[in-house]
Amino acid sequence: MGSKKNTVVFEDYFPAMVEKLGTEGFMKELTNGFQLLMDREKKVITFESLKRNSALLGLEGMSDDEIMSMLREGDLDGDGALDEMEFCTLMFRLSPALMNNSKELLEEAIFSTH
Repeated sequence: MGSKKNTVVFEDYFPAMVEKLGTEGFMKELTNGFQLLMDREKKVITFESLKRNSALLGLEGMSDDEIMSMLREGDLDGDGALDEMEFCTLMFRLSPALMNNSKELLEEAIFSTH
């Protein structure tokens, strides 16, 4: 991961993870990632919880502005935090390859549980 002008650039490993884990396994990993980063009491990812846990992602060098930028980008309801759905949506948006294949992934996730 690198950083340019308050924009965090992610290496897109998600397509390889989906291929290796399958859709259900990948979604479980996203859930695990959310739980790792969330504030245990509030059950959302806050500025403080993301800053505190950023080293777990190899992001210990992120500035407060970069952390706030990540939160703002994913915060769809404007509450200043990320719930699990916002986190997963952000992860998909950060992966162009997953966005291109999102319909197929959604169908696989829905129909594999029935």
